Amino acid sequence: MSRTRIERDSLGEMQVPMQALWGAQTQRAVENFPVSGLRMPRQFIRALGLVKATAAEANAALGLLDAARAEAIRAAAWEVSEGRHDEQFPVDVFQTGSGTSSNMNANEVIARLASRATKLEVHPNDHVNYGQSSNDVIPTALHIGAALAVHEQLKPALAHLHKAIEAKARSLRGQVKTGRTHLMDAMPLRFDQELSGWAQQVKNGVARLDAALPRLLALAQGGTAVGTGINAHPRFAPAFARLLARRTGLKFLPSPNPFESLATVDAAAELSGQLKVIAGSLMKIANDLRWMNSGPLAGLGEIALPTLQPGSSIMPGKVNPVIPEATCMVAAQVIGNDATITIAAQSGNFQLNVMLPVVAHNLLQSIELLANVSRLLADKAIADFTVNQARIDEALARNPILITALNEKIGYERGAAIAKRAYKEQRPVLEVALEETGLPERTLRRLLDPGALTSGGIKGGATGGG
Repeated sequence: MSRTRIERDSLGEMQVPMQALWGAQTQRAVENFPVSGLRMPRQFIRALGLVKATAAEANAALGLLDAARAEAIRAAAWEVSEGRHDEQFPVDVFQTGSGTSSNMNANEVIARLASRATKLEVHPNDHVNYGQSSNDVIPTALHIGAALAVHEQLKPALAHLHKAIEAKARSLRGQVKTGRTHLMDAMPLRFDQELSGWAQQVKNGVARLDAALPRLLALAQGGTAVGTGINAHPRFAPAFARLLARRTGLKFLPSPNPFESLATVDAAAELSGQLKVIAGSLMKIANDLRWMNSGPLAGLGEIALPTLQPGSSIMPGKVNPVIPEATCMVAAQVIGNDATITIAAQSGNFQLNVMLPVVAHNLLQSIELLANVSRLLADKAIADFTVNQARIDEALARNPILITALNEKIGYERGAAIAKRAYKEQRPVLEVALEETGLPERTLRRLLDPGALTSGGIKGGATGGG
C-alpha cells in the first residue's frame, strides 16, 4: 500500500496519499465520485489558477490579505494555471454540481504550495478562498476558460480554415463543374463560387462567436454564495475584473447581475449554440468533400483528396476520405455536447446552477475539438485536393439541365422535352438541341457554354424550383 498522511477538514480526518498536494476535502471527492475517470479540462484548471491568483492580488490591493501571503498564493496559483501541477487535480467531472470539490482542490493545492514556499501558514479557506465561494469561482472559471479558448484556439483555427478555402478557390478560379440540388444535376457553377459558400460559412461562424463573447466576458466573481456578495469587499468584483483583464488582454467585467450569473449558464449555453452552428457548417463542408471525392470510378470522382493512409485492412489500394470523416465525427460530438449543455442550462435551481462541471467539460471540449479539426480540414483536405477535369468536363457536356439556358428562346416545355431526350439517349444536350430547335449551332454553343452560365445575367424565363 502507498504511504499516507492524516489531513483534517470540518468532517474529521482523512487518509491522503503522502505525495499529494491536496487535502481532506479533495480526497473525499476522489472517494465519493469514482464515476468516469474524466478530470476537469486543462483549460478549466488554467482558468481556476487565474481566478485564485487574481483574487489574491485584488484582496491584497484592498488591504484584506497581507502582502507575503498574497504573493505566495499568486505564485502558487500561477504555477497551477501554467499546468505545472495538473496531476494534483484528480476530481471527476461528475461531482457536486456546484464544482465545490474542484474549487477546494485548487484551494488545498495552492495553500500547500504557498506554505511550502514561504513557511507561512496559508489556509485553503481563510486565505486562498478569501472573499470567494465555489458558487462564483466555478462559473467565473468556466467563462474565463471558454473565452480564452475561443480567442486563442478556435478563432485562429477558423481564420486559418477560411484562408485555406479562399486560397483554394483562387487556384480553381474559372474551372466550371456541374451544380447539384437535391443531389441531382443542376445548372453549372465554378469551383471558386462553390468554395466561396464554404468560406462564408466559416466567416459567419467567427461573427457568431464574436456576438456571443460579450456575455461570456461578464464574470460572476464577487457574487459569492447567492449573489449578494457576502464576505467579499464591495470593490472586490471590479478590482478582480480589472486585474484579470490586464493579465489576459480580454475585456472582462463584473457581471451586471450576479444573481443571474450564479443561477444560470445562459452565456455558456449561448456560446455552445454557436459552436453547434459551426459544427453544422464544418459537417456540410466535409460532406461536400466526401461526395466530390466519391468513387473514384463508381462515384462522382470530381476531386481526389490527399492520400493519407491505407483505407482498408482487406481491400488493397482503397483510400478513404479520413479527414472529412473525422470532421463529421467532431461535429456530431459537438452537437451532442450542446444537447447536454442545453439540459444543464435548465438546472439552475433558485440561486445556483448545479451542473457547472459538466458544462465546463463539454463546452471546453467542443471548442478544442472544433479548433483542432478546423486546422486538419484546412491543411490535410482542402489545401491539396486535386480536380479531375476530364471527369468534370464529361459530366458538363452530358448535363441535360443546361437546356435551362434556352428557356427564353424555346420555352420551358420544349426545353423539358429536349432534356429528357438527351438523358434517354445519353447524348450531349447540344446535339439534341441542334436537331430539335433549328437554332444555329453558333448560337447554341454560345447559349449552352457552361462557363458563360456561371455568371447569371440570363433574362426572363424564370421557372422557380430547385
